[in-house]
Amino acid sequence: MDLREDSLQKLGFHTEPKEVSALPFTTMDGAEETLADHAGKLVLLNFWATWCAPCRKEMPALDALSAEFDGKGFAVLPIATGHNPTPAIEKFFETAQIKELTARLDPKGAMARDMGVLGLPVSILISPQGQEIARMTGDADWFSPSAQAIVTELLNEYGLTNDDSVVIH
Repeated sequence: MDLREDSLQKLGFHTEPKEVSALPFTTMDGAEETLADHAGKLVLLNFWATWCAPCRKEMPALDALSAEFDGKGFAVLPIATGHNPTPAIEKFFETAQIKELTARLDPKGAMARDMGVLGLPVSILISPQGQEIARMTGDADWFSPSAQAIVTELLNEYGLTNDDSVVIH
């Protein structure tokens, strides 16, 4: 059953999983991370920028999705790629009332280039095994019933939750 509806119709699932970048990104306080640090979880990697209007538009939905699936084997990783001054990120998160997400940084865009990101925003679903399973360029309503159903289905498929009763708003 295809759960992709409305703005999620652009989400393309790969026939075979793809390798992801091993390049590091940093937390807002400068600590280095890689995608391997998030192995064992279903990850929604989101490349964005403070100056990107569609990125800003979808961030509250990503925040709500993160809150909904908190502690259920799912993580949203928003990575600000390119020139995004820390004060601008902090101001945007405060203004947009982003409470659940923690921004990461790819200041030179190296990881984004390594992942083949050509425009923003780009959202990439990564399996608990650390492989890219789906990708979408452009913004989406990541808190829509369709998005929640996709995440729920994938969590169940990967055995990350025994809870089939995840509430879809």
